[in-house]
Amino acid sequence: MANAKSCFRGLLFLTFLLECLVSSTISTYQVYIVYLGHAHNIEDYLLDASEYHVRLLTSVFESKEEATQSMIHSYKHSFSGFAAVLNATQANVLANTEGVISVFESGVLQLQTTRSWDFMGLSLDCAKGTSIQLSHGDDVVVGVIDSGVWPESASFKEELHMGPIPKSFKGKCVSGQKFNPSTACNRKLIGARYYLAGFERRFWPINNDSREYRSARDSVGHGTHTASIAVGSRSNGASFLGFGRGIARGGAPRARLAVYKACWNVDYGQVCTEEDVLAAFDDAVHDGVHVISASIGKEPPLMEFVALSLDIGSFHAMQNGISVVLSAGNSGPDPSLVANVNPWSICVAASSLDRSFPTTILMEDGTSFVGEGLIANTISGLLARAIYYFYNGICNIRNWRNIDASGKILLCYATDGQLESGVAEYAAYKANASALIFVQALTWPLAVASIIPVIRIDVIQGKTLFLHSNLTMVQIVPSQTAFNRSPAPVVSSYSSRGPSSVSPNILKPDISAPGTNILAAWPPNIAPSEFKDIDDRSVEWNFDSGTSMACPHVSGVVALLKSAHPDWSPAAIRSALMTTAYNTDVSGDAILVQGSTASSGPFDIGAGHINPLKAFHPGLVYDLSTRDYFIFLCNNGYTEKQIRTMVNCKPRSKCPRTCSGPQREHDWDMNYPSISISNLKAASPLILLPLLHQLPATASPEPVPTEAGLVDLLSAASKVLRMYGPDWCLLIRHLLAKEGSPVICVRP
Repeated sequence: MANAKSCFRGLLFLTFLLECLVSSTISTYQVYIVYLGHAHNIEDYLLDASEYHVRLLTSVFESKEEATQSMIHSYKHSFSGFAAVLNATQANVLANTEGVISVFESGVLQLQTTRSWDFMGLSLDCAKGTSIQLSHGDDVVVGVIDSGVWPESASFKEELHMGPIPKSFKGKCVSGQKFNPSTACNRKLIGARYYLAGFERRFWPINNDSREYRSARDSVGHGTHTASIAVGSRSNGASFLGFGRGIARGGAPRARLAVYKACWNVDYGQVCTEEDVLAAFDDAVHDGVHVISASIGKEPPLMEFVALSLDIGSFHAMQNGISVVLSAGNSGPDPSLVANVNPWSICVAASSLDRSFPTTILMEDGTSFVGEGLIANTISGLLARAIYYFYNGICNIRNWRNIDASGKILLCYATDGQLESGVAEYAAYKANASALIFVQALTWPLAVASIIPVIRIDVIQGKTLFLHSNLTMVQIVPSQTAFNRSPAPVVSSYSSRGPSSVSPNILKPDISAPGTNILAAWPPNIAPSEFKDIDDRSVEWNFDSGTSMACPHVSGVVALLKSAHPDWSPAAIRSALMTTAYNTDVSGDAILVQGSTASSGPFDIGAGHINPLKAFHPGLVYDLSTRDYFIFLCNNGYTEKQIRTMVNCKPRSKCPRTCSGPQREHDWDMNYPSISISNLKAASPLILLPLLHQLPATASPEPVPTEAGLVDLLSAASKVLRMYGPDWCLLIRHLLAKEGSPVICVRP
C-alpha cells in the first residue's frame, strides 16, 4: 500500500511537472517575424494588407483585439509580412499556414573622412581631372539605416547650387523629440524616419528622461558618422583636436540623404531589433531611395536567407533596382565569421589608410621610441612599471593597488592579462596617471579618442623600453599627421573573414574599403571616447574604426555610379566594383594582413580593394537578373512555392517555369563576378560566364593559380578576357590546369 501511495504521489508530481513545462512553453512569448513574400499587385494590395495581416494573426488568438495588440509592425510596401509577439505554439501554427514562407524569432543586430577619398583616388582637385564627386549624385538618394543623424552637422548642409529634391522621392521628415523637420531637413537631408516599436517592446519606453531621443536624432554617433562618410557635404578645416585636418566630405557629397533610425542606445551599447530594421527597409524601398547603406549585421551561425531581416529586406530592395551595401562584421581574423553573405547585396571588408599619427617618446639618456597616438601637447613624467601600481602588473581596475600614480607615465602590456587598451586606459585614469604607454602586438593601432593621453607601441619597442630603469624621466612629444605611409592598404585584423557559413561557393566579403581610423562627423553632445560619463569634451568630428566605416565608403561610390549609369542594375554596379578592384598596395606589393607579413586572400578582401575611378569604366560586367536569383534559391533547397511567393515574377518570363531539372546546379555557375569552390575535386568542370559588354579594354590572359579548396577569382579583365576583333571573348582555364596550359575561348 505504501508503495502504491508513493507511486501515486510520484505520478501526481510528474503530471504537475509536465503541466508546468507545457504551460511554460505555451506562455513564453517572443517577437517573431512572419514573412509572406512579395507584395503582389501592390497598388490594390496596399488597401487591405494590414487587415489581412491582422486576420492571419487572429487565427492564433482568441480575438481580433488580442491579435492587434500583439502586432508590432505590418510590412506592406515592397514585401508582405508582420512582426508580432507570439509563443512557440502560435508561431508553429502560422509557419504551417498556407501562403507563409517563414516564421522566425526576431533577433538583435549590432552596429558594425578627410583622407580616405584622396587615398582612393577621388580628389577634389579638378586640375587632376577627377572631379567625379562634384559632377554626379544630385539625382541619387542614399538611405542609411542606422542610429539616426545629427542634422546640424556641417556634413548635412546643402551643397552649393544643389537642385530641388528629386520628384521620385516619396519619403518625409518625421517630427519628434528635438527634431523639427522645418529646421532639421533641407535639400540635402530630405528624409528622416524612426522605428522603435520593436525596441520598446523588448527593452523599455523611450521618454524625455532617457539617454535617447524619441526621434531620428542620433544619440550614439554611429549613424551620423556613417552617413557623413557616404554622402557628407564638403566641410573645410575638419579635424579631431587638430589631427587629420582637411576637407571632409562623403563619397557622393552632392547626393541626397534619407535617414532611417532603427538602432538605439542600451547601456552604452547599441541594438537594432530585426523587426524595426525590416520596417526601415520596407519604408526605404517605398520612399524611392536608390542606395541603402546599413552598417549592421548578425554574427554566425547565420540562419537561412528567408529567416534574416537583412537578407529579406535587401532581396526586395534589389528587385526594385536598389543597391544594398552591408558591412562584413568585426569578428576577424578567425575564418567563416563574415556576416551578410547573401548574393544580392554588397558585403564590405575593412582596410587601412596611408595616414598615421606618429608620436615620439624621448628618454633622458637620448634614446627615443615612436608609437601612435593623438597627443596634442608635450607631456613629461616619470616612466612607471605597472607592477608597482597593479597586482601582477595587470592594468585593470580590479588589480589596482589603490596607489596614486600622479606625475607618472604608466607602461602597460596587452599580453599581461590579455588586456584591451580601453581597459588599461580606464585603470590608468583611475590611478591619476599623466599618460599611458600601451604595448601591443598589432603594427597598425587604431586612432582612438581617450580620456588620458595614450601612446601605443609595438612589442619590440616595448621590450626595449622595459629595460630602462623605473621612474626614468620621459617626455612625450605632440603627435604628427603623416601621409603616404606604407604598407597601405592593409586588411584590418578585426574585419570578418570568409568563407560564407551559408553559401561557401559565393565569395564573401565582396570587396574591401577604408575602415580604420576614419574621421567623420560626430554629434557635439556625445563624448568622443567610450567613457561617456567622465568625458565632457565636445567635438564635431571624431575618429572611428570598423567595417561600419568601410560600408558607407562603398555606398558613396555606388551612389556616384548610379548617377553616372542610371540604367545599371545592382548586380552590374557590384560587378563594376569587383572587376576593377586591386590587390596590391601603394608600393606595388600584395596587400598584407594587419599585424603580419602574410598576403591577404579573397576570404579577407574579396575581389580586392575598391578603385572608384576605374569602376566607372569597368570594361566588362557580370550582370544578374531576377531569373538568376530564382535559380540560386532553387539550387539552395528552397521550394518552388516559396520562391514564387517571394519573387516578383511579373512578367512571368522573368522567372523559370519550374525549379525542377535534370540535376542541381552549383552556386559557382551563377554569373557572379567571383568564383568560389569549397570542395575542389579532380573532376571539376569548366566554368563559363556570360558577359555584358561595356567600354572596350585591351588585355591578355594570364594564368590563374588555384589550390584545392581555395578560390579561383576571375574578377580582373587582365586575367580572363581578350579582345578578338569587335567581339569580347571570355577565356576560362580549367580549374586544375597547370601553369601555361591552354585556355578556352567562349564567345558571349
